[in-house]
Amino acid sequence: MSKGSVLILGARSDIGLAVAHEFARKGYALQLALRQPEEFESARADLQLRHHVPVSLHAFDALAIDTHAEFVDNLPELPEIVICAVGLMGDQIESERDPAAAIRVIRSNYEGPASVLGLLAYRLDQHGSGQIVGISSVAGVRGRATNYVYGSAKAGYTAFLSGLRNRLARRGIHVLTVLPGFVATRMTEGMDLPPHLTCQPEDVARAISRGLAGKRNVIYVRPVWRLIMAIISAIPEPVFKNMRI
Repeated sequence: MSKGSVLILGARSDIGLAVAHEFARKGYALQLALRQPEEFESARADLQLRHHVPVSLHAFDALAIDTHAEFVDNLPELPEIVICAVGLMGDQIESERDPAAAIRVIRSNYEGPASVLGLLAYRLDQHGSGQIVGISSVAGVRGRATNYVYGSAKAGYTAFLSGLRNRLARRGIHVLTVLPGFVATRMTEGMDLPPHLTCQPEDVARAISRGLAGKRNVIYVRPVWRLIMAIISAIPEPVFKNMRI
């Protein structure tokens, strides 16, 4: 018998799938939301067979804002935990040259996730309990020349999650913000990532599980990132604007 249900938005991503395995191992039923769910049937069957929990697939497009209310209405049940793993790194140079590319990055990392989480937060608030997890990024702590389009979207998303947490704290709803740092996924494939600062999707999944159990508010998957971003934030603007980090 399952403990309850977990809704994973962006379940096709490497982090989303790792989160699915982590919570299925703990006995939670899974609602996996993603584009083209029919292409994810083999992964769904593997999760269900391996962990002996119910696993359902649901069509979801973070950028199709006008479909979000219908998506939430059609869920088989209101989940106990909502985990949003939606995101798009994009390419900074492309975003500088093409406004449409920049807008896609911004919408994928902020507008889409905020839209659907806002709807789900309202339903959980009416229910009187629940937990929400948003996977943001350390890139949102301070805008940097190398990824400021992505970073600005994540900054907005982090602020959204903070406000949501502040609003719902006295309503029985726990909101957790996750700041992973570098993660070895398909999205970062080909990038030269420093090994000591890079985690695996499974590390993120375990950190989320621990963060929820401990009722944490904000977690850095690799704690060293907290120090790194504190240092970057403290650099005076006249110095910072001449750096490229």
